[in-house]
Amino acid sequence: MTAILILGGGSAGCVLAARLSEEPSFRVTLVEAGDDLTAAAMPPEIRSRYPGRAYLDPRNIWPALTARMGAPAGNRPEVPAPRAYEQARRLGGGSAINAMMANRGAPGDYDEWGALGAEGWSWEACLPYFRKLESDRDCGGELHGRDGPLPIRRARPDQLSPFVAATMRALAAQGHPAGADQNGPWRDGVYVGTTAISDAGERVPVSVAYLTPAVRARANLTLRTGLLAERVLFDGQRAVGAVVAPHSGGPSETIPADHVVVAAGAIHSPALLMRSGVGPGAALRRHDLPVIADRPGVGRNLMEHPSIAVSAFLARAGRVRDPGEHHEQAILRYSSGLPDTPDGDMHGAILSRTGWHSLGRRIGGIFFWVNKSYSRGEVILAAPDPRTEPQVDFRMLSDPRDRARLMDAVRLGARALRDPALAALRGPVFPASYSPRVARAAAPKPWPAAQRGILSGLLDLAGPARAALIHGLVTQGVTLDRLLADERALSAFVSSQVGGTWHPSGTCRMGAADDPMSVCDGAGRVRGVDGLSVCDASLMPTIPRANTNIPTVMMAERIADLIRRDEGATLRK
Repeated sequence: MTAILILGGGSAGCVLAARLSEEPSFRVTLVEAGDDLTAAAMPPEIRSRYPGRAYLDPRNIWPALTARMGAPAGNRPEVPAPRAYEQARRLGGGSAINAMMANRGAPGDYDEWGALGAEGWSWEACLPYFRKLESDRDCGGELHGRDGPLPIRRARPDQLSPFVAATMRALAAQGHPAGADQNGPWRDGVYVGTTAISDAGERVPVSVAYLTPAVRARANLTLRTGLLAERVLFDGQRAVGAVVAPHSGGPSETIPADHVVVAAGAIHSPALLMRSGVGPGAALRRHDLPVIADRPGVGRNLMEHPSIAVSAFLARAGRVRDPGEHHEQAILRYSSGLPDTPDGDMHGAILSRTGWHSLGRRIGGIFFWVNKSYSRGEVILAAPDPRTEPQVDFRMLSDPRDRARLMDAVRLGARALRDPALAALRGPVFPASYSPRVARAAAPKPWPAAQRGILSGLLDLAGPARAALIHGLVTQGVTLDRLLADERALSAFVSSQVGGTWHPSGTCRMGAADDPMSVCDGAGRVRGVDGLSVCDASLMPTIPRANTNIPTVMMAERIADLIRRDEGATLRK
């Protein structure tokens, strides 16, 4: 039998474990640093189709992970301070704590991968795997799957909050046409968002959808949680296993393997490769690490979807009816028209609420991100110690096209939310972002809870003073009117407040053999070594115009087939 070791039990790792263990000649071991996650033992905050608390629980994330968001620029020359950056540490990975959005991106995203040297990738090659992973409850036809592991659906009209429904109508009146299917033909417009939600109205983590009780019962599949992958082991240039240790502390152990797949995500996969001797040679030598393969692209090409928001206080008539309802109920896809940018390069998530708490239920808005970003950052190994988080620097807005498009998003958001058609449902409109201050205020702790309760009550009672209260306590003096009247002020606001969307990607990218910055070939095999692959969002040469979870599941479905093909060919020799 061929022993396959998968390091990382996120969305990609769970798909690989399920699909590769279908092959009786494979013995598959999946290692995950976080806790197990099954349908029977799902905590309520993860099970809920409102995901607002799951990603705040330190048991579900890497609590010490931080990242720098923006880049020094113009009138903001200082290096930005790192912020907490929530990445899942639980079986199922991001699918256990994310917003459950199930969109694919544009066909051109995947054709672009092939054009950039990732052999075998194209929309034509990817579509069968998008179909394979899903069971679309609403839409049929050649673009949709009907019997895959992940149920895909769209909210019914009666589930939409009054604010979201009115915002959709206002956007349509302003020239953004209503569309029926976000995963249909790629067009700009306003859509009810596609989500991976069960028939019972609950989250469906990939660990639940793919690692079913029947799959877990396979004799050739071993699931091991609570283990941190310290490094991949090599015999010469061939990967032969990995050293793992209890995440909570304890002695290390070696797991031998014929084929190792690194699936730890776009932050931790490059760090694991570098700790193992695969990465930029000079950087590895600085840490006294042996250089197994000098791959300068490891950790480079870090991508995200830079974000900013425009929010509004919600009158009682505009608030979500069901506090357990999903919050990202609709989306706006639009084209910036900026030179050298593709159609649908901008995205706005129309939110019925902006937090799990009482204050969040009183605030709705549009959370904008650059759907096709061009800024690039880097993941740097901080220390050889596997318990030391890498340094993450996104350098968002370092490409001026990304800054210009977020600035325009603020203008568009102001036009949309100030539409007279929304007047009865909302109060003041104001600029916003997911800043460290907002994150601290959302913490499920007694003092933040007391502050939220007091502010919520004041906002309800404030009447004519509500705008002053919001600008004094929430935005700290920043107003939309000032930003819209002053280009430099708007640029400074976007530069200082830009955030991400928890879509890191690209740090072990696929590319052509003659491209010195490519890390992997089109099958995910790491160049310069044998028996080692990568499979997660770090493979992406460019970021797709989508939330990255479903594209990552698609990639894992396809790479599982490629591994079966390659390992089967080896066995037949």
